[in-house]
Amino acid sequence: MVPPRSMIFIGDGDYEKIGNEFLEYFKEFGKLKPNSKVLDVGCGIGRMAVPLVKYLSDEGEYHGFDIVKKGINWCSKNITSKYPKFIFMHADVCNKMYNPRGKEISSEYIFSYKSNYFDFVYLTSVFTHMYAKDVENYLGEISRVMKSGGRCLITFFLLNQESEEFIKNGDSSQDIKFQIDENSYTINKNISESAIGYKEDYIKQLFVNKGLTVEEPIYYGSWCGRRNYKSYQDIVIAIKK
Repeated sequence: MVPPRSMIFIGDGDYEKIGNEFLEYFKEFGKLKPNSKVLDVGCGIGRMAVPLVKYLSDEGEYHGFDIVKKGINWCSKNITSKYPKFIFMHADVCNKMYNPRGKEISSEYIFSYKSNYFDFVYLTSVFTHMYAKDVENYLGEISRVMKSGGRCLITFFLLNQESEEFIKNGDSSQDIKFQIDENSYTINKNISESAIGYKEDYIKQLFVNKGLTVEEPIYYGSWCGRRNYKSYQDIVIAIKK
């Protein structure tokens, strides 16, 4: 279950290898269990869903949504047809990079799921393409649909003293230097959503504001030029107390 290379719109890297890498993070950091109810926000073309088909049990559930319709169509045809408990939904949310004609607004979008339902929610390379007001809304929705004691795993480009120094020195693969607002910067001032980084302190406080507790440590990524890292992007784990 690997889509043709021409259909993959979710960035660089080996489709299967990255999916399997994150399955291990889901289990280790997210405490994912075979019977977990899982929500994949920004499921793309199934890179993180495919490794779960043989991990989740009959008691487990998977729901994923994305703003790119061709990804949802591929997942429904190639994954749901074989694993009916894997349910994919298209969310027609506007994003200049991925769905410029979308009718919904990210800052107002309400997830189509029950409150207090999911054990584990994850977003990989989603908030790196969204403005602050949109991230704030989505994080509130993530908190709403999570059970008490549930966990979320979210990747970011976090701006702190270390990463900002790497960017300044030209070591970063993401030249996040154009200011959007007081808490966020982008690599492209014309299409900001191409890659957005956030001040780490702002993100930590935002989790608190939405009823989520960040679990230390944050697993910093290699994107900015670090020598010691866990993955490419920074990984934040949070718990709904």
